[in-house]
Amino acid sequence: MTARTVRTATAMALAAVVLVGAPACSAPGDGDGSGGGTDSLTVGVAQEPETLSPLLGYGKEGNSKIFDGLLTHDAKMHLRPALATRLPKVSKDGRTYTYELRKGVTFSNGKPFTAEDVVYTYETILDKKTNNASKGELDAVESVRAQGRHRVVFRLKYPYAAFAERTVLPIASKAVASRTDVNTGSYNTKPVGTGPYMLTSWRKGEKLSFKANPRYWGGKPKVERFTVAVIEDDDVRATRLRSGDLDGAILPPNLAKAYEEDEEKRTFSAKTADYRAVTLPSGNPVTKDKAVRRALDLAVDREALVKSVLNGAGKPAYGPLPTDSPWFAKGTERPHDLARAKKLLGEAGWKPGKDGIRVKDGRRAAFTLWYFSGDKLRQDHALAYASDAKKAGIDVKVQAGSREVVRPKLDHDAMLMGNGFPADPDFDLYPTLHSSQIGDGWNNLAAYHDKTVDKQLDVARRSRDPEVRKNAYDKVQRALAKNPGYTFLTHIDHVYVIDDKWRGLTTQVEPHDHGIGAGPWWNLQDWKPEK
Repeated sequence: MTARTVRTATAMALAAVVLVGAPACSAPGDGDGSGGGTDSLTVGVAQEPETLSPLLGYGKEGNSKIFDGLLTHDAKMHLRPALATRLPKVSKDGRTYTYELRKGVTFSNGKPFTAEDVVYTYETILDKKTNNASKGELDAVESVRAQGRHRVVFRLKYPYAAFAERTVLPIASKAVASRTDVNTGSYNTKPVGTGPYMLTSWRKGEKLSFKANPRYWGGKPKVERFTVAVIEDDDVRATRLRSGDLDGAILPPNLAKAYEEDEEKRTFSAKTADYRAVTLPSGNPVTKDKAVRRALDLAVDREALVKSVLNGAGKPAYGPLPTDSPWFAKGTERPHDLARAKKLLGEAGWKPGKDGIRVKDGRRAAFTLWYFSGDKLRQDHALAYASDAKKAGIDVKVQAGSREVVRPKLDHDAMLMGNGFPADPDFDLYPTLHSSQIGDGWNNLAAYHDKTVDKQLDVARRSRDPEVRKNAYDKVQRALAKNPGYTFLTHIDHVYVIDDKWRGLTTQVEPHDHGIGAGPWWNLQDWKPEK
């Protein structure tokens, strides 16, 4: 065989995989999926899910492996039926969605799947007692009702254009999940679903192991064992891949480059909606200053970031939406203009001090920027950002920490964040920018509040007219350019390396989350051994 490098050219092209394997101490045949055969796959991810219950948000973007949604996405991110037999029937007013369900589908424990499971899933998520930080994504739902065993009808409070995209959400087993506490019960770690795989073990902080579901309605998968190892450190994943301990890995572009000529590996570069940005918290007296925000927006050299940090595997970012998205507002690109950045600061009263760092009313233009430990891409972004900021006279102190350490500090300190969902602009813009999302989990970390942005996000969310939505999102992005509560840096391509021994590897335009559901194994159940 010869080495193959697959590179996607458009936003709807094929993407890639998050791979990296089980711990070195695991022996082949212990159920972890390792061993090098074509009936098993060992992959690695940078972080593990907090829960495996869809009632608490697991798998809401689809491809969860354990579960199915009413709908799913194909390789080009087009919606197609899953537990539903066809796409929903939508009423003329856009407020009623009717789904016809597959007959004969069972959960992995053999119990039948019915409309009551769908109703239970959505009603439980929307229950105020359920600790699902994503329940706001279903804000439009007024009611969900079963009509017999194989039909479900959703009634919406308002016409929500993206609602069908929300129904890729996994469906839980009412019979099993309702027996335990939704927030703390065993369903969070021992789930039962209708999906192609079943969880066999979960060693927190180490790995998750799965086996093929023999009752899967789509047919038992050829890859019988699937292991997801949790390896936060990029360099460690690269080392484990190089040693042969892993079947594949997601790697920073500069680490993946070494494998492009490897005859036993395939390298994928996937287009994504995944961005990196710096939060500029409104609770910090420096970063809340609009002049500082605008100056940082101009001081950062995004083109240089793409070349040096991403090795060309990405593009500059000026907001949550990629520049090649049909929803991106042309003309909102911000140039690298250090002279203009310095002028804005000077006009706002930020004068250079003796050490070159600007001062206003006795306060230095300085703040702390956190990134997650072991994440080389975030680290490199943070260091480059700090270097650019210093040229403008702003001192950015870069620090690493765990999620538990970083999260409580974000009312005052900045963070090198990542996010991005390709399905609909509402999925990115609303949780990141709408003031109602402040304090809601990891949403709106900058505590950003702009009246124009709020108003137009509401207009876009409540309309089914593409022109109305496009106009509203244009206004959102132009307001964001004038008052940037974040410094958006890059949209990154996901680069993966995987052993060349399977057929059927395709992927979608990927979200920020490149864990169990993203990457070439988004359709793992369809893979076949390479002959």
